[in-house]
Amino acid sequence: MELVVVILAAGKGSRMHSDLPKVLHQLAGKPLLAHVMDAARSLNPQKIVTVYGHGGDQVQAYFNQYKTNAPLQWVLQEQQLGTGHAVAQTLPHISAHATVLILYGDVPLIASNTLQSLVAAVNEKTLALLTVETDQPQGYGRIIRDKNNQVCCVIEQKDATPEQQKIREINTGMVAVPGHWLKQWLPNLKANNAQGEYYLTDIIKKAVEDHLTIQVFHPQTLAEVEGVNDRKQLAALERCYQAAQAEKLLLAGVTLLDPQRFDLRGTVEIGKDTIIDVNIIIEGQVKIGSRVMIGANVILNNVVIGDDVVIKPFTHIENSIIEAECEVGPYARLRPGTHLSRHAKVGNFVEVKDSLVGEDSKINHLSYVGNAELGKNVNVGAGTITCNYDGANKHKTIMKDNAFIGSNASLVAPVIIGEGATVGAGSVISKNAPDGKLTLTRAKQETNNRWQRPRKQ
Repeated sequence: MELVVVILAAGKGSRMHSDLPKVLHQLAGKPLLAHVMDAARSLNPQKIVTVYGHGGDQVQAYFNQYKTNAPLQWVLQEQQLGTGHAVAQTLPHISAHATVLILYGDVPLIASNTLQSLVAAVNEKTLALLTVETDQPQGYGRIIRDKNNQVCCVIEQKDATPEQQKIREINTGMVAVPGHWLKQWLPNLKANNAQGEYYLTDIIKKAVEDHLTIQVFHPQTLAEVEGVNDRKQLAALERCYQAAQAEKLLLAGVTLLDPQRFDLRGTVEIGKDTIIDVNIIIEGQVKIGSRVMIGANVILNNVVIGDDVVIKPFTHIENSIIEAECEVGPYARLRPGTHLSRHAKVGNFVEVKDSLVGEDSKINHLSYVGNAELGKNVNVGAGTITCNYDGANKHKTIMKDNAFIGSNASLVAPVIIGEGATVGAGSVISKNAPDGKLTLTRAKQETNNRWQRPRKQ
């Protein structure tokens, strides 16, 4: 059966106090709506139909570049007349023989397996409803059951009697429905309720009247169905998400010295016996080998790290490859295009960009290396910089095997430092340095014996 996922994302999000549409606010480095779309995409639907309203241009601009395995269609809800009205706008995109799964763009942590259960239960005579029991049901629609404990309707908070408001089972809003019935019910909804809106929940009563079975499912955790209406709720769900990611890594054999101070804002693969200290942020796609030591306050963004690597505290690495047995930091910055070969070392206050650092080579401290290629066993002294930018174009510096660069050298690219060459400390090298020789530039040192230091009057 064809599956169509409808995502309601038209809300203004006034309580966010932001110019950014609510569904574009980020959780774990990704917009709320992106989390929902990813969950929908995991079901392999034939199409995803998103209902937009406030800030629709911004939302569409972001997600029209978003990769999905199903056509992404947009439907405008010009007037905010309730959830039933919102879904009704999508009816031209829904065929009668489809199963329709309805989700919410501000409920980001819904799990794929929960949605799979809903979809699998739907047939011509069955509707699948997701509910949850909570000790704090205020604000949610209550699930009303008959004397046989079968669901008969949903009553919204403002329309519920005091006795009904005591009910702890609430409606999450997520439902899977046969398309044929949805196309029949939605045009007949009425807005005769406390809010003057067309409630999607009224289709439950209509399903009962048409003798459909209401099959009820529950999420594994309450966080799956919690929505975001303000920044406090967003922060709470962020911590729920991060706690779940940390738990997965712990159970997979990764040591997190403090799971509450670990943030994953992308995807990560980690080998055996890796130890991660506090305040680590992982972004993008990261792969970490076995027996890796990562110090405190490290940021990793789209990085591949080999086995037995040591990343010392306060290091920032982005779009880089670090082979086995390397040592990086503390306070190092590896910018995009950096590749450290096996057993290379980059020390404190060193910045490397778009460069290959050869096996056993060292840049120990206080240096900048950009657009460079270092061979094996190269030593770069403290304070050395590659002058790779002439104000318009970038140029390459090559340091061949066993080159030794003295402290505070400036290598003006394009330039080649030959194999086994030595560059004297403090030199400005603008021409190629030959293999095996000492090359330096140095002014004559003089002492003025008649000079006296000035004194204050």
